[in-house]
Formats: sequence, C-alpha cells, structure tokens
Amino acid sequence: MHKSAEGLYNSLEGKRYQYLDRARSSAKLTLPYVMPDDGFGAHSRLDTPFQGIGARGVNNLASKLLLALLPPNAPFFRLAVDEYGLAQEGAPPELVTEIETSLQQVEESFMEEVSRGTYRTALHEALKQLIITGNALLYVPDDGGIRVFHLDRFCVERDPMGNVLSIATKESLSYMSLTPEMKEVCGHHEGSKDEINLYTAVCRQEKGWKVWQEINGNIIPKSEGFYGLEKNPFIPLRFTRIDGEDYGRGYVEEYLGDLQSLEALTQAIVEGSAAASKVLFLVNPNGTTRAKTLADSPNGAITQGNAQDVTTLQVNKFNDFRVAQETINVIKDRLGHAFLLTSGTVRQAERVTAEEIRMLGMELESALGGLYSLLSSEMQLPLVNRLMEVMNKKNKLPKIPKDVVKPIIITGVEALGRGNDLQKLDLFLAGAAQVVGPQAIAQFVKVSEYFKRRAISLGIKTDGLVKSDEEMAMEAQQMQQMQMAEKLGPAGIKAVSDQVLAQQEPTSEV
Repeated sequence: MHKSAEGLYNSLEGKRYQYLDRARSSAKLTLPYVMPDDGFGAHSRLDTPFQGIGARGVNNLASKLLLALLPPNAPFFRLAVDEYGLAQEGAPPELVTEIETSLQQVEESFMEEVSRGTYRTALHEALKQLIITGNALLYVPDDGGIRVFHLDRFCVERDPMGNVLSIATKESLSYMSLTPEMKEVCGHHEGSKDEINLYTAVCRQEKGWKVWQEINGNIIPKSEGFYGLEKNPFIPLRFTRIDGEDYGRGYVEEYLGDLQSLEALTQAIVEGSAAASKVLFLVNPNGTTRAKTLADSPNGAITQGNAQDVTTLQVNKFNDFRVAQETINVIKDRLGHAFLLTSGTVRQAERVTAEEIRMLGMELESALGGLYSLLSSEMQLPLVNRLMEVMNKKNKLPKIPKDVVKPIIITGVEALGRGNDLQKLDLFLAGAAQVVGPQAIAQFVKVSEYFKRRAISLGIKTDGLVKSDEEMAMEAQQMQQMQMAEKLGPAGIKAVSDQVLAQQEPTSEV
C-alpha cells in the first residue's frame, strides 16, 4: 500500500521549489498571472512589466503551437491499420480499404467532439504554462472536458528514463463546493467557510495506474479507481526533456537574460523620458523679470521683463537615451526570432517580397522541431488515447482493436516534414525547368502525381477538385471527336464511331 496522498505530495514538494522560483521569475517578465507569487489571493495586486515583448511573444508562440498541434478543420492524428498483420491473417486488400474508410469516419467523429468541447481553450492555457513555467498537468475526466493544473498545484516523480511513476495534486476548496462523499470525511460543520485541502494521488503499478483522493488523511468513498497504462486521465506535460530531472524547463527561461535586460532598459527610458518631459522655467532672481508676473500672465499677454532672465530646464540626456534605445532594438530582434515574431525579424527595406517572408516563417517554425517531437509523444498521443476511451464509455465511438489499429500523430514534426518535401519538390521542378525547359517537364513529369504530392504536403483533400485519369481521357476523346466533326462532318464522325464500336465488340471464336 502506498503512503497517503498528502504524504506523497509533501514528499515530492521539496524537489519542486527551484522550478517554481524560476517559473515565477519568468512570469514576472511576461504574463504575471500565469504563475504569481506564493500567497497570492483575490485582494493581491500583480506588478505590470515595463515592456510588452515578453507577453506578446508568449501569446504569439502559444497561438502558433496550438494551430500547429491542433489545426482547425483537420485531424491531428490518423488511425493506421497494420496491413502486414492483416495480410498474414489472409485478409484481402478490399477489407483493408473498407477498414480505412471506417477509421476515417471515426477520426471525423473524434474531431467533432474536440471542436464541440472546450479542449482547444484548455490546451491554449496549458501551452502558456509550458512556455513560461515549463510544466503543466492535464486532467481529462470521464464526463469530458479538460482541466489544467499549474505547477504550484501538482508534483510529479519520474524514473531515469523519464517515465512517470507518481503524480500528486493539491486543491483548496470551499465547503460549499464539496460533494456529499467529501463532506462525510472532511470533518467540518455545515456552512463552514474554511478552505479544505483535497489531495489526489496517482501511482503507477505493473498493469496500470491506481488513483485515489483524500481529505484530512481519509480516503473519499468512491474515489479509488484503476486505469490502464495508456488511459491515465492525468497527463503531465513538460516543455523540455532534461535527463535526470522530474520537471521541464520553460522556453522563457532560455531567454531570461534578454528579457531582464530589456525590462531594465525600458524602465530607464520610460522614467527618464517622464523626467525629461517635465517643463520647468527658471527666472533669474537678480533680473527685472518677476516669476509671479509670468505665472499670473495668461496666454498672449504683454508683460514687462527681459527674455534673458527666463530659461527652460533641460536634461540633455539625448545621447544616453539613444544608446539605450539602440540596445533595446537589438534585444527586440533577438527575442523576435525566439518567439516567432515575424514582423520583428523581417529586414527593413523598401522591397521585401512575400516569398522572403514565407521562407523566414518556415525557418522560424522549423526551429521548434524538437518541441513538436516532445509534445506529440507526451501530449497529443496520450490525449488521443484518453479521449477515445472517454468517447467509448459514452458509446460515441466503436471499440477499436489495439493490436490492429494504432493512432499516429500527423501534425507538428510530420507537418514540418511535409512542408520540407514540398519545398524540395518545387525546387526540383524549378531547377529542371531551367535546365531542360518547360516543354521537357510537361513531357517527362506526371502532372497528376505532382498535384497529388503537393496536395498531401499542404494537407488538402483533392476529392472532387483534381480530375482523375479517366475524366482526362474522356475529355480528350470528346475534344478529338469535336475536332473530327469540324474536319470530316457528320458522315465522317458516323463512320469513325462505327469503326470504334466494331473494334470494341468481342470476336466470337468458331
């Protein structure tokens, strides 16, 4: 029997402190509400950073990651059939085609469920947590939906290979929000306003995950459960995988030095500009002009005085501010590349082509290939397995044999790979056209195959869009008949048609 859920949480809490400190430092320079200081409450106040590049970069990167990992109106996974295994069992190719057609309908039903639910909103929040703090915990209950636990609300333990061994969460709830089963073991009277700590433990066993909840050391009735190894409702996420560490590191932490420098320089310029913008007039105390006369005179008034007696106070720090501003621009360019802010990385010139901007965007997104790999294995694949289990319990999906059909992630790195294939394909055709000419390309290249590969690279369905070989042959035949009709007339067309029909009739053997 494992230790209590509260004991498990307390034993793992000590290893989390350094990650929390770094996460809070990163949040202060980007989005402070993502990970506020310890003790933050409803009446607390968050400090606003002087620069907004950090917040803009995090929001931009989170949005791009969400679109890349969960593209709208397109599935982010594919149910692949083990064709070799089916062939060994003697299944005909027609059966494999029917299975793939049925699996495509399952994929569409799955994506409809994702679109109807709040999954994208929750995953966008989780991506912000990953970018800033490096860690997040997804909880997918049996009744649907997703809840995101922040780093200060959960602890995780991993083995040297990075596999999760145990997870512990802590929630502070009011008495009114407790279920009847929780009220039985909480030990508080009705109407109590004290916060009650709910602990949840998730421990890995040989064949699955054991889950239970506790309040005040007492196990809540009906809270104990057991899930398969690939059906755990708790999915811990990390932004980077570091060997030997239980938690990940945030993306912002890698550029914390630039953000701290930008914050200090921006604060200096803002405060210095505010001081320089203050207008003060100095009057010579030994002159003939009186300060009270100037202060009481309305605009356009005529007064007695000497202009040499009045001067304006100036800071004369323009050169210092210019040095700071140039340093800020350099740091902004570096952060623009880091957070995929294309508008900040495009060169300043009169003529910047759209192709140059597109290539720059592809270059920036390719830099996140390692992140896509980690999220596809630790977020997308477990999420697909869990959501399919939830939909199976609701009878929204048929049961799929695991030994024959397995989900495969087709976004992220796979999408980058298809984009690189498209780029190479276009370069091949463009280079060949320059060497041998466009007419040779039309002679040697199959246009239909090129359209097919280009559509696959772009993720576009060509059903009803691109003409098939049969349609092309039929149109060519019709065009040939029209040309013959113009040359030979109706009698010639009839003779040719009779000849074609005679050739198509099977010859009878005597």
